[in-house]
Amino acid sequence: QAQLVESGGGLVQAGGSLRLSCAASGRTFSDYAMGWFRQAPGKDREFVAAIGWSGGTTHYTDSVQGRFTIIRDNSKNTVFLQMNSLKPEDTAVYYCAADSHQYRRNPVTTTSEYNYWGQGTQVIVSS
Repeated sequence: QAQLVESGGGLVQAGGSLRLSCAASGRTFSDYAMGWFRQAPGKDREFVAAIGWSGGTTHYTDSVQGRFTIIRDNSKNTVFLQMNSLKPEDTAVYYCAADSHQYRRNPVTTTSEYNYWGQGTQVIVSS
């Protein structure tokens, strides 16, 4: 059974940093692009960042560009989201997800293209 488990969320002051982790198991996740999404209360789930299956391609939503970094360690089946210079508007539940297609060259940003999801980890940024 394929499974994604996020960790690393918490409460941080504005300007601070957090590092989210996503541990994957149950299939060869190294063959798939991976993404991070977030959902704030009362809002739709939105794309944050994605990384290609080999780690050579990344993509970010404009609001986190330059502040967040997505990386993957395929030897450990783990994807990370390093979040720096956090802002109150970054407050949300963050979800890790796996692409539904193998070896996709360019990571995608829509939730419908991801078929495995973690349970989410809460990030709260205080002002």
